[in-house]
Amino acid sequence: MKPINNSAPVKAEKSIIINSDIDKVWQILTDIDNWSNWNSDISKSKINGEIRKAQTFDWKTGGTKLHSEIHTYNPKNKFGWTGKVLGVYAIHNWNLTETENGTTVLVAESMEGFLAKLFRKSFQKTLENGMTNWLELMKKECEK
Repeated sequence: MKPINNSAPVKAEKSIIINSDIDKVWQILTDIDNWSNWNSDISKSKINGEIRKAQTFDWKTGGTKLHSEIHTYNPKNKFGWTGKVLGVYAIHNWNLTETENGTTVLVAESMEGFLAKLFRKSFQKTLENGMTNWLELMKKECEK
């Protein structure tokens, strides 16, 4: 897995326990075309082929259009992508761990570049709120 940049001006890590088996959590997380059906922060998402390492996908969140590339695809364990928009480079990683109570989901992201430095506080707050919301919405979807 490509590690996040720990020296980036904006970085965050959050986790949640989902009361669902790892198969279901993995399926929902990696079904990019359906993200907008359960994640209200995402208005559009489309993978450009089959899901695998080096595949790209396009999505829109918070009014921003993103083009991302999958850097890690390790079924039922690790999933991650990179993306660049307006000079901001992001690394986004997911780790899933099966537990007695379901699945622990850990998400981490770093953002670097001129705008990330300039608007560090705003980007940091947006990233942390977005991660929390994504995890809570994913939990709700997986526990249906």
